[in-house]
Amino acid sequence: MSQEQTTITSSGVSKIAIAVLALVFGFGLFVVGFDQGHIFSVVMGEQAFDEMFIHELTHDMRHAAGFPCH
Repeated sequence: MSQEQTTITSSGVSKIAIAVLALVFGFGLFVVGFDQGHIFSVVMGEQAFDEMFIHELTHDMRHAAGFPCH
């Protein structure tokens, strides 16, 4: 009688790392696709909606990803 050993290995990627990556992806999607001054409005107030710094920074990437903005 010979006994065989079976080794069970788990993936090296933890569930916490996947969750953090999903949050970073979701935040990046919001910034590129939907931000119209919302991020900086926390600091700058209503002026951020007129300036739209992040919108202007990501404008070409927004169009390349298929998000209409004007």
